[in-house]
Amino acid sequence: MKNRGGGYDLNRRKFLKSSLIGGITLASIPSLYSCKKEDLDYFLALNVPTKLFDGKRCWCHPRAGIVPGAGENSNPKVVMTMNKLDLAGSDVFYGMYGLDTDNLAKNWTTPKELKTLAPRFEVIDGIERPVAISDFSPKWHTATKTLLGVGHTVAYTPNWKITNPRPRNTSYSIYDMHKNEWSDWEKLIMPDEVKFYNAGAGCVQRYDLENGEILLPIYFRPEGKNSRVTVCKCSFNGKKLEYLSHGTELELNDDTRGLGEPSLTKFKNDFFLTIRNDKKGFVARSKDGVNFDKYQPWTFDDGTELGSYNTQQHWVTHSEGLFLVYTRKGADNDHVFRHRAPLFMAEVDPENLCVIRATEQILVPERGARLGNFGIVDVSLDESWVTVSEWMQPEGVEKYGSDGSVFVAKINWNRPNRLFS
Repeated sequence: MKNRGGGYDLNRRKFLKSSLIGGITLASIPSLYSCKKEDLDYFLALNVPTKLFDGKRCWCHPRAGIVPGAGENSNPKVVMTMNKLDLAGSDVFYGMYGLDTDNLAKNWTTPKELKTLAPRFEVIDGIERPVAISDFSPKWHTATKTLLGVGHTVAYTPNWKITNPRPRNTSYSIYDMHKNEWSDWEKLIMPDEVKFYNAGAGCVQRYDLENGEILLPIYFRPEGKNSRVTVCKCSFNGKKLEYLSHGTELELNDDTRGLGEPSLTKFKNDFFLTIRNDKKGFVARSKDGVNFDKYQPWTFDDGTELGSYNTQQHWVTHSEGLFLVYTRKGADNDHVFRHRAPLFMAEVDPENLCVIRATEQILVPERGARLGNFGIVDVSLDESWVTVSEWMQPEGVEKYGSDGSVFVAKINWNRPNRLFS
């Protein structure tokens, strides 16, 4: 990769520290980098719609969906949701917030609390407990012309601590574009309450079929077993999400927690599933998006391991190229929790199921804080966005320059993405 025209070098922490800590709350920062796949090319712009870090809280899980034609000049309205994280605990989410833009990130609204997506108190195993939703991903459902968000629930003890074994459900909500509100969140009903006692679709990418059915990856942990992943086929009529069936149950029985946070895409004639594991990321192929061949570890095209572990990976899918977004070891980032920054993107060789090292590009630079929880949204024929926030744990990450910023990495394509609809 080379810097064209003397633009900013996003690979250097010094630039971002001096540029973003100086009080910028809304900025579009072109990188002027380019990554080329034959005729397919792109350049990047980095946007910061908001930030939060007061020593006690920060934003996490910012993910966005679109409402086509609802913005200025017939552009899409982009609707982002995110959790507010309590830094004193582990995965303690007190509520969800939302913001949006009508002009492709030139201006964003101020984050507001989403009361319909707030935690509830439920009686679980005879004890009244707070239950929050998190790991939420909005995506436009073309068949019903609905913005549908899917995530999972987190059940806590009465004093807001994580429980083990933990009950978990896939949660979902529907955006009302006229009221600018999300519906009260609901749970996806699964066929076997014992088997799927701990099952959810947190931090996943789903794939919507032309007939309106949804291929929804989930991960679940039967009692006494490691976590495993599968893809559920669901129906959705614009109001209710219903389970229909599920496919191959991929599992890993070793000394790790198993498999989790799967994300699904389709490129040309095949479906691809990327999977989280404590020690390494995995990838699997399918012809129908439900039944998968045996998974294999992610590697570079030279055969070395990718080095992404214990966090999620997601897909950026263009009609002319398939890309993976991930974090990894070996990037002068040993000081970052689980090496979860910077955020990389590289092209995937779909035949050999590997990442092409020469195409690797930094989307969001490393400033000490982790960037492992992120989302992808196709905004138009010409733009795809990656959304992520600086997760300000453990204590002291700010000394490297992080300040709780929420980033939007805008991928501007030189050729239209014919998969966009």
